[in-house]
Amino acid sequence: MLLPHGTRGRAVEAALRAAIRDGTLPAHTRLPSSRDLAGQLGVARGTVTAAYAQLVAEGYLTARRGSGTTVAQVPSGEPAALSTQDERRWRYDLRPGLPALSAFPRAEWQAATRAGLAELSDDQLGYPDPQGLPALRAELAAYLGRVRSLPAADVVITHGVAESQALLAYLLRADGHRAIAVEDPTHPGSAELFAAHGLRPVPIPVDADGIRVDHLARTDCRVVLVTAAHQFPLGVVLGPARRRALVAWARERDGLILEDDYDAEHRYDRPAVGPVHTLDRDRVVYLGSVSKVLAPALRLGWLVTPPSLRERVVERKRLSDLGCSPLPQAALAHLLRTGGYDRHLRRTRQLYRHRRDALLDAVAARLPGWRPHGVAAGLHVVLRMPAGSDDAGLERALAERGIHAPALSGYALRAAPFPGLVVGYAATSPDRLRAAVHEIADC
Repeated sequence: MLLPHGTRGRAVEAALRAAIRDGTLPAHTRLPSSRDLAGQLGVARGTVTAAYAQLVAEGYLTARRGSGTTVAQVPSGEPAALSTQDERRWRYDLRPGLPALSAFPRAEWQAATRAGLAELSDDQLGYPDPQGLPALRAELAAYLGRVRSLPAADVVITHGVAESQALLAYLLRADGHRAIAVEDPTHPGSAELFAAHGLRPVPIPVDADGIRVDHLARTDCRVVLVTAAHQFPLGVVLGPARRRALVAWARERDGLILEDDYDAEHRYDRPAVGPVHTLDRDRVVYLGSVSKVLAPALRLGWLVTPPSLRERVVERKRLSDLGCSPLPQAALAHLLRTGGYDRHLRRTRQLYRHRRDALLDAVAARLPGWRPHGVAAGLHVVLRMPAGSDDAGLERALAERGIHAPALSGYALRAAPFPGLVVGYAATSPDRLRAAVHEIADC
């Protein structure tokens, strides 16, 4: 059975293009005349002529009168695969920041997606409200008021905390800011993001009570990024005196505090302290996301801005991407409204506490000179090594064994306060955590 003419023409064109791309037809190869190739393939001469013309237009072939048609000089080989942050397949991946992805509530999310889609009006399937789906904003405001004591939060929906930071960085730069204070040690991604937007990260040391506001006051910065409820990566909580001092600093400097409340729901010994945002709504921007509760792949986050910033943030969001997709927003709104989000959080909080306990029990047995640092919270713990240890050297040695356990020194912009490993436990079972500690001890 012969293929339709148009289909045969596309097949000839695609076969020639693929052969040139993968090097089967190298550069400068002279192709048969259109009459000869048509005879060889059993197609009309016009089919080959059209394929040659298309590939000449695309730059794959060159055609000169009297010289025939030849393969042009183009890069050969398959296109390189898109790179990822780390393509290695680790035997034990103990990097911080990942929840238990295998515990993601797939059935509930599928049901929420169907229900959320059914609840969307026809108009809501058009271009979205750049501030976010009204139903999700209302549900998040209620949730943040109930769980994090945020009063009457006016929420803007974003693609995670990274986009929230990018939106703010653009506005800060436009307002004349050239630097931003960050905790030290800190998440390297945040420092890189602000630097990429033209804001120089200024490291401020962290001690047992959180960021050193006295050091912050010695800088010329008027904006600071903090993780007050559970400092990343050290795991300490910003103390009450420091919280008051931080807000006083912002008022004196006409400054702004960016509060990344990235995993406050995961506190295992007591309820998490409330956000700094509750002390001064005009000086604190509150940032959060579902990345640590559900999954980073959902790319859903939010920010609560002072009234003076909200319209500018929404306008920048509109100009950036027109707004987040209403479909996952509707699903999250349904999950919040029906209690599925809270149920999942209760399940994973118990799961993570069990895994944290298993990790620390193994450390106490196999590495008695090591100590956990910070409060019982979050998805990771810093294991403080004995003084004089080389945490970077240990990280390299563990990597050779297929164990990904980042050194604390890798999170420091200046110098880490002590040697240690930043160990994520949420995504690893208790048995595998114990086995990993056994290999760390051997190493």
